Amino acid sequence: MPRVTTSKPQTISYPAPGARPYRHEDIAVDPHVVVLFGATGDLARRMLLPSLWALHDEQLIPPDLEIVGSGRHDLDDAGLRALAETSLAKYIPDERRSHDSVASFLRRLRYLKLDAGKPQEFRPLANMLGDGSRDIAIFLSISPSLYPPAIEGLRVAGLTGERARIGLEKPLGHDLPSSSFINDAVLSAFPEERTFRIDHYLGKETVQNLLALRFGNGLFEPLWNATGIDHVQITVAETVGLEGRGGFYDEAGALRDMVQNHMLQLLALVAMEPPAHFNATEVRDEKVKVLRSLRPIDRTSSTAHSVIGQYGAGAVGGVPVPSYSDELGKPSSTETFVALKAHVDNWRWKGVPFYLRTGKRMPNRQSEILIQFRPVPHSIFASRGASVEPNKLVIRLQPEESIRLLVMAKEPGLDREGIKLREVPLELSLSSAFAGARRRIAYERLLLDFIEGDPTLFVRRDEVEAQWAWIDRIRDGWAMNGMTPRPYTAGTWGPSAAIGLTERDGVSWHD
Repeated sequence: MPRVTTSKPQTISYPAPGARPYRHEDIAVDPHVVVLFGATGDLARRMLLPSLWALHDEQLIPPDLEIVGSGRHDLDDAGLRALAETSLAKYIPDERRSHDSVASFLRRLRYLKLDAGKPQEFRPLANMLGDGSRDIAIFLSISPSLYPPAIEGLRVAGLTGERARIGLEKPLGHDLPSSSFINDAVLSAFPEERTFRIDHYLGKETVQNLLALRFGNGLFEPLWNATGIDHVQITVAETVGLEGRGGFYDEAGALRDMVQNHMLQLLALVAMEPPAHFNATEVRDEKVKVLRSLRPIDRTSSTAHSVIGQYGAGAVGGVPVPSYSDELGKPSSTETFVALKAHVDNWRWKGVPFYLRTGKRMPNRQSEILIQFRPVPHSIFASRGASVEPNKLVIRLQPEESIRLLVMAKEPGLDREGIKLREVPLELSLSSAFAGARRRIAYERLLLDFIEGDPTLFVRRDEVEAQWAWIDRIRDGWAMNGMTPRPYTAGTWGPSAAIGLTERDGVSWHD
């Protein structure tokens, strides 16, 4: 993909919300057809087709909605239906599937062999979709390097009109220039209000509950600032290694694979100001303000505020695993672990560090946000031998979704040897609190929003480019300072330097 320097992005006006706050008046809803590029790929098998079936099974999509899959495999309609049936059998529990529901879903599916990298091959797709009177939702689950030619193919075939919108799977480029190049290609055919960039973390129930927790309760928001909060930790830990993604991952690394999108989106949701309304424009306006307020980690600060690592051989869950280079099949300087100390330079967060940590081959699979509040200004129990710990709010995204508030409580007893206090959790398990509701995977929500034209949980161009601008400064700092990944044993929490990153501030990672 060419590296280009783009001019300052154009100012884009976003439509005012209509009667339904997140649905824009100029976006068609209930499209007659969903076009799924990459319909035979891994993401489609694991997530997209099962999610579309779930929406079909609950009658959440129009009964006449057609799903057209495309790819380079030499299949026909029956071949795609067989592939989808196999995917549903593998990823949907038996007790949820009924023969009639699966059969009726499969009848929605059609297939067209098409190379997304060859714009001249798109005319048969236009012929299949008809005379242009149908509303079309086009989802690109293909390599981002194919986005520009695919967009051109759609444009030439007349499939980019006002009744069409586009969904883009990440990653959008590998740095700011390449991301701008892709976004410019998309904007040449689809205006911003008809462009939907997916970050599947934003479809997770607990991520959305973060907004409900902050802005639906009077308890937390008065303390949600530098006066009440000491620091924030965001951890996304994986136990897996490459999982067949060696070629992609070795070019991306942990910073671009996880921090640039998922973790910065979580940080923005934690740090954003309250929007006046819950709609796409105002929520995303507040997020981008946070991203633009991130203090640069650059050539002068990258050595002090970042740690990178690469896993060596070890054991995860008691099972021996190879080193990254052995798994990849060649030596590599790509980081599989990164820890950062970030700051949001605005009034609300002045002086509050945000510690970010992500890595592969960690001891546990977990994604969580820890909010540590400041300690009480004076402990009345100190003279009686009791210590008081600061309150902590732990928002667990996976594997189990929960919200836990750690508070101090007195241990039962007569206190003749002093008062004893200890932390006890006030815990909300979402699976228990909403036991009657089925837990959905993120793509169900996101695909339904995409079909209906709701952009609230999708990422806007200025967000993506603010994220890349911050990430590029970090990578430049690593290069100029000659920073290379430190080794860590698989099954541990990364290099020891990551512990030093927080403990210099008197903070310990929440493991």
